[in-house]
Amino acid sequence: MLSLAAAGGALEFYDFVIFVFLADVIGVLIFPPGLPSWLVLVQTFGIFAAGYIFRPLGGLVLAHFGDLFGRKRVFAFSILLMSVSTLAVAFLPNYQTIGVAAPLLLVAMRILQGVAIGGEVPGAWTFAAEHVSSRQVGFACGIVCAGLSLGILLGAGIAAAMSALLTPADILSYGWRLPFLLGGVFGGIGVHLRRMLHETPVFTQLRARRMLVPELPLGDVVKRHRQGIVISMLCTWILSAGVVMLTLMVPTILQSLHHVSHQDALIATSISTLSLTVGVILAGIVLDQIGPARLLILGGTLLALGDYAFYSITSFGTSHLYVACAAVGFSGAVTTAAPFVMVSCFPPSVRFTGVSFSYNIAYAILGGLTPITLAALLTLNPLAHVYYLLFISVLAVGLGIYLWVSPGVLKQGRMKPGEK
Repeated sequence: MLSLAAAGGALEFYDFVIFVFLADVIGVLIFPPGLPSWLVLVQTFGIFAAGYIFRPLGGLVLAHFGDLFGRKRVFAFSILLMSVSTLAVAFLPNYQTIGVAAPLLLVAMRILQGVAIGGEVPGAWTFAAEHVSSRQVGFACGIVCAGLSLGILLGAGIAAAMSALLTPADILSYGWRLPFLLGGVFGGIGVHLRRMLHETPVFTQLRARRMLVPELPLGDVVKRHRQGIVISMLCTWILSAGVVMLTLMVPTILQSLHHVSHQDALIATSISTLSLTVGVILAGIVLDQIGPARLLILGGTLLALGDYAFYSITSFGTSHLYVACAAVGFSGAVTTAAPFVMVSCFPPSVRFTGVSFSYNIAYAILGGLTPITLAALLTLNPLAHVYYLLFISVLAVGLGIYLWVSPGVLKQGRMKPGEK
């Protein structure tokens, strides 16, 4: 079950993030010619942010039905919606063909993708955590995070292969459509995988015992679990920095600041993402042994070391670039603690809604605005990304210390309904 959930998540996350690896090409095609390159980049990441801004809507609606009618149905719908919207991007006309309608249509497709992914990620964590024992929740969250990282890796790998095999003219002409076309195919595979999943034992027990929340799940979350919301939003901040900074922003930073070639930047991103994938699995295993508080403290320290690797990323040539990117990616292992803490903050009857509400609201603001904000700040200070990651490492350590001195905040032992 974990592998199927992770595989479906990987395919859906690929569909969502492939956009950022082709941001420079898409910006040229959908905006009027003659704009400054920095403005095109900011506008393109603005469209990327549109997907994040609408994640809360999708997350709340899908999580509502997930808490009332089951996790499995939401899983199947979210990946179907992602597949259709990604396939539509593959056939999107450019600016020269339909003018201003081109960026508007792209925004519409990004909104649909945001709605889909808003229910996918919280649903995957909830689904995985409720399929294992309380002593294996960390490992389950690590596997799902690894699946999402593999989706990013798949996107970076395909973009790198396309850059190596096609000329720049071919990429502008038709090549940029191929990854989105593949995304539609991958989404169809994901729909098939999701049909093989079974409902979680936790939700089945809730329904059998008539323990489903009798009111609107979101109302219960807001009234009774405000502390869990705040903690989950802080976890999302850490997670969003790990995903955005250590994978999605790597090619932009390497190309704009360090003048690394497009292909080398994508290879470096693939290495960073693969290293992150290994790191989150190992962190999940460690988490089950030492708990989330200690992992956040250790992981935050490791993230600071990865930040130093980011700072010195091109100091000694291309060979050092790849080694440094491996260190940068592995330093994101701390992100595994985020879903563990979030699913532990809410009881089973409103877990999906609680995680989804906290995660998507925070990610819409932090994850969506991070690329466009940093793209602007990097023109003013070339170390903006280094300072940001350093702040996130301090935040992770601080949250870990808080959870250590307040162990009763989390309910990780209450994965099953009725447990005390």
